[in-house]
Amino acid sequence: MNLFRILILSAMVVSGTVHSEVLDKSAGGFVIEIKGEVEQSVEESYQQFLRVSEWWDGDHSWFGSANNFYIEPRVGGCFCEIEGDKQAHHMMVSFIEPNKEVRMLGGLGPLQMMGVNGAMSWQFDEAGDGLTLITHRYTVTGYHKDGLDKLAPIVDQVQSGQVQRLIDRLGDANE
Repeated sequence: MNLFRILILSAMVVSGTVHSEVLDKSAGGFVIEIKGEVEQSVEESYQQFLRVSEWWDGDHSWFGSANNFYIEPRVGGCFCEIEGDKQAHHMMVSFIEPNKEVRMLGGLGPLQMMGVNGAMSWQFDEAGDGLTLITHRYTVTGYHKDGLDKLAPIVDQVQSGQVQRLIDRLGDANE
């Protein structure tokens, strides 16, 4: 099965509370941005983000379970997945401003073996009326024989699903 078919089959349809957009795309890269609001404080939203194993979709893991994920909130820290002796380093934390922003470098999923560079940010901003605006941006550059522009909408769908899951998890805390 070719890579594009795998990515298309794994893409998630997202509804409701997130707004996603492919801001730019070309054969050499793309930029996606996903925004969503949640009725939680910035601090609660940020802390839930760090508990990635509670909201990440296990279907988008190397070993089949979101329980294996963690984020070390420090520069050089790991966004990793470990199951026994099997380990995957998904991204490296490159910037932390507690309760505000986390930036990471690397390629998620199949992008990891494509020789691309990825820069991802997760921002948490007060939006008034007890709301937090979560902004997720992922910039990917590099080379793929069929062009990275074709991957942009697929990565956008998958990442939109992850943001939606985080927002849903935060919404569950209100119940």
